[in-house]
Amino acid sequence: MTEQRQMQIGEVAERTGLSLRTMRHYEEVGLVVPSARSKGGFRLYTESDVERLMVIRRMKPLDFSLEEMRDLLEITDRLSAAGSGETPSEEERERLRERLDSYRKVADARCETLRARLSMAEDFAATLRQRLAESGGEPARQ
Repeated sequence: MTEQRQMQIGEVAERTGLSLRTMRHYEEVGLVVPSARSKGGFRLYTESDVERLMVIRRMKPLDFSLEEMRDLLEITDRLSAAGSGETPSEEERERLRERLDSYRKVADARCETLRARLSMAEDFAATLRQRLAESGGEPARQ
């Protein structure tokens, strides 16, 4: 087994764009537990931990709850357990894939909602630019 490089919380926070407080909270609620602790008690994270944090970070703008995040992570953990000796049965794998697909559908729908909201926000900003230009302020730009 190859040994993974371990990173302290500050480096992981910088890589993920998450605050130290947020990362500690995710640990408290059981979403991401650091792979190890240093002799001094510092949290140590691996690349796998960083990937897990990035999944959580990507779910956040889509308003997934902590419980939904936990459930989705459990699904993906079980589906990727093939090499760990805890391989799910084909029946369980199918159920897990169905649950994963339901999360994908929710994510797709929420992305579409965000795109619609962004379009409205961009239209509003364009309207403000146009009104400013019409009132003798800055020229309108697209």
